[in-house]
Amino acid sequence: MDKKRLIQEYEKYVMPTYARGPLVIVKGQGSKVWDMDGREYLDFFPGWAVSGMGHTHPSVAGALRRQAKKVLHVPNNYYNELQARLARKISQYSFDGKVFFCNSGAESIEAAIKLARMYGSALGKFEIITMENSFHGRTLAALAATGQAKYKQGFAPLPEGFVQAPFNDLEALKTKVSAKTVAVMLELIQGEGGINVARPQYIKEVRSLCDKLGLLLIFDEVQTGIGRTGRMFCYQHYNVEPDVMCLAKSLGGGFPIGAVIAKRNIADTLQAGAHASTFGGSPLACACSLAVFQAIEKERLLANAQKMGEYLYKKLAHLKGKYHIVKEIRGKGLMLGMELGREGKSIYEQCLEKGLLINCAHENVLRIMPRLGVSKSEINKAVRILENVLKMG
Repeated sequence: MDKKRLIQEYEKYVMPTYARGPLVIVKGQGSKVWDMDGREYLDFFPGWAVSGMGHTHPSVAGALRRQAKKVLHVPNNYYNELQARLARKISQYSFDGKVFFCNSGAESIEAAIKLARMYGSALGKFEIITMENSFHGRTLAALAATGQAKYKQGFAPLPEGFVQAPFNDLEALKTKVSAKTVAVMLELIQGEGGINVARPQYIKEVRSLCDKLGLLLIFDEVQTGIGRTGRMFCYQHYNVEPDVMCLAKSLGGGFPIGAVIAKRNIADTLQAGAHASTFGGSPLACACSLAVFQAIEKERLLANAQKMGEYLYKKLAHLKGKYHIVKEIRGKGLMLGMELGREGKSIYEQCLEKGLLINCAHENVLRIMPRLGVSKSEINKAVRILENVLKMG
């Protein structure tokens, strides 16, 4: 099927829920992808961080092939050895708790919301405070939790029980707490909101406030988790532990999987029948995720993410010094944003034309998030392309 025919098939049979670019990607390896015309691209935004290991990482692809020969799906009313091993691995890298498995970031947020509401139900507490400019997913409850009005248009009435507060503003957060509040949920780095980074003191104060008032602290690490910021989980930069953490995207190395881990004192709040996910934690998904952790350990990818993140930040900061259009560089590790003085869509499109895949969030912030194993030479090439575009204004 040629490209023109394929696009016609999409227009006829696939719902238009995405603003799709002109690429038809047919192959990927590491930081590179190829389109159906054989053109090569450098991918510095691999699937909104889904392919954090890079495309078709050998460990993940090998685990998928081996498991596919054994069993594809095990219903969750039976035991699954790989699920137990993965739950232990997540807990060992984070905090002592129990894990619920699902299939996506939005599902993990939904599970955390249900856990919090069940936790507070006996006391009549159900409200969750989230942040302005946050993004938590596309399902109705996750959408209601999201602090950006543009994503909510046309979907009213949304579920009640969510209150938004300004990000990085403790005093404003305090004014949102009521007798109905059960939890505070936030992203440590707001991705879709424009790479806004939580201040360390703010996170410590939020943790103290939750402890004082008996509120759950939920961290949405769907995008920041699994090495993206140079630590396995972004909260580890802050020396503050959440009560509940949501994961997805890079957790499966390209295979769909989501998870919620909750501390032991609240993990048993959801008993049998209270929540479920038919495909959650399948043998295929767990095999891929275990391979992700194994590769991170074996290839020292956390150290690489930290080192290359610092290198990439310096290269982008150099561009800021040369081009007035660049207002700020911010982020952690390999989750960086370049704020522009004007809209960034045209910059993104010109980079694509020159063979570099990035993203534009919040209208004017270029999101740059290469694979954990990215090399200096790949960074140098990406920055050269970006600079050539910036030169054009």
